[in-house]
Amino acid sequence: MCGIIGYTGPRVAREVVIAGLRRMEYRGYDSAGVAIVADGRIEYRKKAGKITNLDAELAVHPLPDAGLGIGHTRWATHGGPTDANAHPHVSANGRVALIHNGIIENFATLRAELQASDVVFASQTDTETAAQLLGREVAAGTDLADAMRAVCARLEGAFTLVAVDAQEPERLVAARRNSPLVVGVGQGENFVASDVAAFIEFTRHAIELGQDQVVDVTPTSITVTDFAGNLAQTHPFEVTWDLSAAEKAGYDWFMRKEIYEQPGAVADTLLGRYHPDGSLKLDELHIPEAELRLIDKIIIVACGTAYYAGLVAKYAIEHWTRIACEVEIASEFRYRDPIITGSTLVVTLSQSGETADTLMAIRHAREQHAKVIAICNTNGATIPRESDAVIYTHAGPEIGVASTKGFLTQVAACYLLGLYLAQVRGTMYDDEIHAVMGELAATPPLIQKVLDELDPIKQLAADFLGKKSVLFLGRHVGYPVALEGALKLKEIAYLHAEGFPAGELKHGPIALVEDGVPIFIVVPPQGRDQLHDKVVSNIQEVRARGALTVVLAEEGDAEVEPYADILFRLPRVSTLLQPLVATVPLQMFACELATLKGYDVDQPRNLAKSVTVE
Repeated sequence: MCGIIGYTGPRVAREVVIAGLRRMEYRGYDSAGVAIVADGRIEYRKKAGKITNLDAELAVHPLPDAGLGIGHTRWATHGGPTDANAHPHVSANGRVALIHNGIIENFATLRAELQASDVVFASQTDTETAAQLLGREVAAGTDLADAMRAVCARLEGAFTLVAVDAQEPERLVAARRNSPLVVGVGQGENFVASDVAAFIEFTRHAIELGQDQVVDVTPTSITVTDFAGNLAQTHPFEVTWDLSAAEKAGYDWFMRKEIYEQPGAVADTLLGRYHPDGSLKLDELHIPEAELRLIDKIIIVACGTAYYAGLVAKYAIEHWTRIACEVEIASEFRYRDPIITGSTLVVTLSQSGETADTLMAIRHAREQHAKVIAICNTNGATIPRESDAVIYTHAGPEIGVASTKGFLTQVAACYLLGLYLAQVRGTMYDDEIHAVMGELAATPPLIQKVLDELDPIKQLAADFLGKKSVLFLGRHVGYPVALEGALKLKEIAYLHAEGFPAGELKHGPIALVEDGVPIFIVVPPQGRDQLHDKVVSNIQEVRARGALTVVLAEEGDAEVEPYADILFRLPRVSTLLQPLVATVPLQMFACELATLKGYDVDQPRNLAKSVTVE
């Protein structure tokens, strides 16, 4: 949510800021604004709607050239998506402009205090409270960084704040608590942003900010302190991808590009993890093997698509390690008083590494002395920093709001974790691990094979334009694939869709089946615990009631042919690894259907890429 960027340097700040906001559009937003400091005053423009509306406003009322600027894309929480509620917010005395990501939970009390002092508010937002407090501090003669620390001490909740002072034309000050902020380090120029994509055009060098820190930035200096004013240790890192990785490369949508990037993304997740001596090595996993041998329960915590990746992981991890594995929705986790001990391993999945619900779950788990491993795609994000260990997926930037390569790479990383735990605990022989790793290493070309044969799925989308509801069925790891297929249709095609365990259908949901209802069925490979035969029976059940059956089954499976109205063939893999190939056609189906309906595939309504509020 909420894209933030600040710039100080020799370039035209307005242009740098607007370009940075464009690269963060994928995060989801409903208004945009920019402010610059010029000639001892703050000039700002902001508009509800997309950045194109802000462009139109700037064309009519241009901003002067200046080297200091801040910009923001807002996802509304307090107050509707209006011009007045858009950021930046300027203090009543005109001294300070401020942008904010997160929620200030005690804003109502602070707002009442300011109004009692005759401060007039121009918006309904919680953010303006911080702007007015900061303006009052600076007007009283307090240095901008000291003022920021004083204001942060009074705020409750999650926030990233970035502020400029009308009387300091080269300086910006930012602060973070429970919300993302990264510093871009340039030559004679510096940046702050909620996402490295905002400044990747100019520098790959960055500094991650820790919890409760303030950064004071000029074109030639960066000073990081804690909220008490003490100098803080910084953690520099280099972004491993460049601007071209965040561009569409000729595709109509980022989502479609990212679907086609999945063979390489999965290969990169696996790269360097399995060594010639036959051992798995997860170099980022800084937890002693002796401690991992004491683990007696694993809890996977995630949201949305990542939660479904966790459901896939449960089947594999339990099978390979013989450790009981639970999968929890992060937003519910800490509120149900979960049973956690020092021998519990909590595994969190988050593409962005900033998901607020998941972050709060991590903190609760660590308070209970559990070990926490994060599976994440974003270097320097909050969740990896606050975990005991991390497995990075190395998937590159994922711009489309609806996750695709994020899902497959999280699944692959979970497989690596499961096999590593099996190796450490001795629950699999070396040759068994070698066989699974060999099959995993062979999956990227199989994913590519699926991508090369997607034309029937694209045609199917055209045939389904008039459908009002779609059901998805699966068993074993096919069940989370069904859930993910349904979620993609909801997210980007705005179509009612539900995923069910195939065996659960007869316990109620079969009442939804009527003539012509499309049902996608993920058929497991043959030869595993009668799973295949059970699903074939389920296909017959729904077809007998008039359903239109769209069957995804492995090559060579002749048993499904009499019961499939539409049959899509999948490469042959073992049951546990089937999600890596079975999910791809469902992703493309949703992308194609949404495109044909004329929807914005990359930025679906009401959704944000990085959900940084609970």
